[in-house]
Amino acid sequence: MGGCFSKPKPVEVKVELSLLDKEKEVDGLSPNGKASPFADCRPNGALGHSSDDDTTPLPLHHKSRDYIEASVCHVKDLENGQMREVDLGSGRALLIKEHGEFSAMGHKCPHYGAPLVKGVLSKGHVRCPWHGACFNIATGDIEDFPGLDSLPTFQVRVEKDKVIIRANKQALQSQKRSKPMARCSAVINSNTSFSHVLIIGSGPAGLVCAETLRQEGFTDRIVMCTTDRHPPYDRPKLSKSLESTAEQLRLRSTDFLQDHDIELFTEKEVVAIDVKTQCVTFEDGFRMEYRKLFIATGSKPKPMNYKGKDIRNVFYLRTPEDANSVAKLANNKNAVIVGTSFVGMEVAAALTDKAHSVSVIGIEPVTFKKALGEKVGKAIMKLFEANRVKFYMLNEVSEMIGHHGQLKEVVLKSGKVLRADVCVIGAGSVPATGFLKQSGIHLDSKGFITVNKVVCKRETMQTNVDGVFAGGDVVMFPFPPRNKKVNIPHWQMAHVHGRVAALSMMGRASEIKTVPYFWSAMFGKTIRYAGYGDGFDDVIIQGDLDDLRFVAFYTRSEEVVAVASMNYDPIVSRVAEVLGSGKTIKKRDVEMLARLGKTGDISWLIDKGSQ
Repeated sequence: MGGCFSKPKPVEVKVELSLLDKEKEVDGLSPNGKASPFADCRPNGALGHSSDDDTTPLPLHHKSRDYIEASVCHVKDLENGQMREVDLGSGRALLIKEHGEFSAMGHKCPHYGAPLVKGVLSKGHVRCPWHGACFNIATGDIEDFPGLDSLPTFQVRVEKDKVIIRANKQALQSQKRSKPMARCSAVINSNTSFSHVLIIGSGPAGLVCAETLRQEGFTDRIVMCTTDRHPPYDRPKLSKSLESTAEQLRLRSTDFLQDHDIELFTEKEVVAIDVKTQCVTFEDGFRMEYRKLFIATGSKPKPMNYKGKDIRNVFYLRTPEDANSVAKLANNKNAVIVGTSFVGMEVAAALTDKAHSVSVIGIEPVTFKKALGEKVGKAIMKLFEANRVKFYMLNEVSEMIGHHGQLKEVVLKSGKVLRADVCVIGAGSVPATGFLKQSGIHLDSKGFITVNKVVCKRETMQTNVDGVFAGGDVVMFPFPPRNKKVNIPHWQMAHVHGRVAALSMMGRASEIKTVPYFWSAMFGKTIRYAGYGDGFDDVIIQGDLDDLRFVAFYTRSEEVVAVASMNYDPIVSRVAEVLGSGKTIKKRDVEMLARLGKTGDISWLIDKGSQ
């Protein structure tokens, strides 16, 4: 990841700094520093940085009721490069020893609560074992995504060979914190038809863009508009947890956005953009001018041709209401899933304990063959079949048949008729960019926005039009490991795009060093995946596919380009760490590892990888 300043001389006692003092210490950086996928350097060393809200440092002997202090281990209990989860009485913390120095911070990843002690410690940060988010061990700041929040950090000192942690009780309980944000300095009427920054889309790209601007000191107006009726929510959970409400899924509340002067316009669809006059037109006729524009509209379902499109109880999973309706209608009924995308398969898995029957229709012979390979795809199909899911592969839908407008049957082109009370279509997606066709913003032949303007060898996420940026599922962007433009529709990657675009708007073009990372959960098991495996030509399997405890290395020519695993944490995060450091993993090394029977053990590759 990013580099670091020269290492300070070791000291025995770590001094607690207030947040303001910490910010002053990082000369030349933004108030919060720059996250490692985008920054050149980051402070890291002997000082323990406090994330407490106090603006005045508390002396070490201070006995405030808001703080707890505890001896957690002997100084020799941890070797360099080790982590330990420790109990302070009022909560737990992650104790870390690296380069002879101790540091302590929250022990749970703020994203989904993964235990960071099971993650990967490397070069001043800890990478989450579940989804790859990274946190600086000195500051707790999030350095790579997914997730919006950072971790609290706690003061550590050594006395008489005892390691002592002093922590704010509230921080121990919350296990997360938001970076400080600027406020809008102008008095703005919500009906004013001008915004310095206008963001179209409220997914992770749009939300991270808005928050990054505020974190970096931006004090002008920010408006974020969305066709959705809800504040930003965790869309990947829709297909995994069908009964979750919008409130349970929300990423940021309306109050949070208001407190940080991020205006949210819900149920507002953009229908046209005039880049010459820098003006956006909404479906209701409202027009808004902008100075900077960020387009993050995501994707929409790929259209399907079949008879009976007016039949009810057929869903494209787009909103919490869609998911809730599917769960309710499928109860003890017959469910049909059209498409073997990750979304479609997750819905099928989620319905097996609710529906009377679950059928899956796919046009390929094996699920996930293109993404994960035939062997892994077949193993996952066996898991579904063991849970009463029936597959109808190499097939397509011909007609939906209803009774009084309600779905009753799905007819396949093969002639097979399936009983169906509810149907979910998850047959892929296309970029939601139809409103841009006459705008002058360049789209490729598939409708993706191309962003390729580079400043000083750094990405900007800017389109062919000055002042117009784009990110997330809708873009083709430069990807250095492949030396070409790619589309990577991952939740994690959208976060990265949002931050890069925000920094670019502020004149701070930044380098994308992140490693693509995604996950899929089915029947209580999770597939984790890191890298960019498009076009892989071989798959090296280690472990046992039948037991679904395996690691799959995807190679292209003689290099590993991606990895997937089930029940082998934190192998995927460890590979991401190697690839993120700029090293390569050779196919021959993985093959040798397999011959030695060291499944999932690539610790030696961290030092031996090639530059």
